[in-house]
Amino acid sequence: MNYTITRTIEGGDFDAVDARLRAVLADHSFGVLTEIDVKATMKNKLDRDMAPYRILGACNPVMAWEAIGIEPRVGAMLPCNVILRQTDAGVEVSAVDPVASMQAIDNEKLGQVAGKVREELSRAVAAL
Repeated sequence: MNYTITRTIEGGDFDAVDARLRAVLADHSFGVLTEIDVKATMKNKLDRDMAPYRILGACNPVMAWEAIGIEPRVGAMLPCNVILRQTDAGVEVSAVDPVASMQAIDNEKLGQVAGKVREELSRAVAAL
């Protein structure tokens, strides 16, 4: 099973795709709660260079509320990570597939919420 919803923006500028992604996520009721600049972290911690790579922790508060109400420990798996990484082809955007990640929890109601989150993340990635 594929575990991400992925799209490559061919020839895209990394920072421009980042800005567009944040706007599209907001249009689909996701806020960005966390941000990790993996490139900077690897340089600072290991003195290693890599292509731009950023992890955004996206959250749809309504769906998060619903999921936590169904399964209180699901917060260990939230927020939904969305990565941007520079590749030779352009900027790749990959969002976690919440259905795939929630398979570790045997709860049908939670699976239904994960399906709704997957639909919205898929729409957001497609809208880039």
